[in-house]
Amino acid sequence: MEHRRLGRSGLYVSEITYGNWLTHGELVAREAALACVRAALEAGITTFDTADVYAQGAAEEVLGEGLRGVRRESLEIATKVCLPTGDGPNDRGLSRKHIVESCHASLRRLGTDYVDLYQAHRYDERTPLEETLLAFDDLVRQGKARYLGVSEWTAPQIRAALDLAGQLGLRGRIVANQPQYNMLWRVIEPEVLPLCRREGIGQVVFQPLAQGVLTGKYRPGERPPEGSRATGGGRAPRFIRRVLGERLLERVQRLRPVAAEAGLSMVQLAIGWTLSTPGVSSAIVGASRPEQVTENAGAAGVRLGDDVLARVDEVLGDLVDRDPTKTAQMMSVKPEWAGPAAPAPSI
Repeated sequence: MEHRRLGRSGLYVSEITYGNWLTHGELVAREAALACVRAALEAGITTFDTADVYAQGAAEEVLGEGLRGVRRESLEIATKVCLPTGDGPNDRGLSRKHIVESCHASLRRLGTDYVDLYQAHRYDERTPLEETLLAFDDLVRQGKARYLGVSEWTAPQIRAALDLAGQLGLRGRIVANQPQYNMLWRVIEPEVLPLCRREGIGQVVFQPLAQGVLTGKYRPGERPPEGSRATGGGRAPRFIRRVLGERLLERVQRLRPVAAEAGLSMVQLAIGWTLSTPGVSSAIVGASRPEQVTENAGAAGVRLGDDVLARVDEVLGDLVDRDPTKTAQMMSVKPEWAGPAAPAPSI
């Protein structure tokens, strides 16, 4: 396993991050989830990503159990806050109340005194940005969060947060962004990536395999493999069934010779593609079985040449989405914000 700096911060993260969205506490039984965490550790993965909203806290609990007994200083644990964790109006968003209470609850579930990276899961238009940034900064000053990040924020939102943090003289500064990013979904390339590169914000990208679509296991004219996410229930299968089409599946199969000629599996090609993008610090992978973790971790250290990158673009062509207006990834559940939007910051 290789490690990279998280942007221009002093924190190093493993090139492969193990994440547990839609798995721990939800689609994967506890013992299988713990086995996946063990496989991640054995593969040299040191960075683990979760969120308070995943399985309504159960994902954090399972991850905490899986990491129990591991030297805390050898790990980088990341979690997130913003999406609804209850029915009340204060059980969501980026108010001081929800940030502080959610952080304390996450720490309890994870069994740790601090998280290495605390992230705003989405942007909250109803809460003043100053209130959000001051609450995060307090957690940094108290030692409960080492670094701060955001997920699925637009370039203007990130810019506004950086400018306001500078004006307020905050100790905590955004050093990480967690967007969806893969060969097909490249909406961060026109605006978010250039801004983050200039400002030293590292990308910890999720869905590098596009929910398994880029592994090539879904073949044109064939039923999805038994046991795959496309045959199950819940949010991920709905997404997969929505994007699966004969044209897309045929194009993905045309990536097989590209991977083979580069001496890579389809998984390594897809994950290695994201890691070949300047500014990407780590790629988040999920798994339901330990062997999937091991295979995904095998993409660490993969560096694709310009010729391979060009062939990927040639194969996928017009199926690539680079529309910067699509700032929220397609699988997300949009939170039902209560109350009016907050006024824009005067910066």
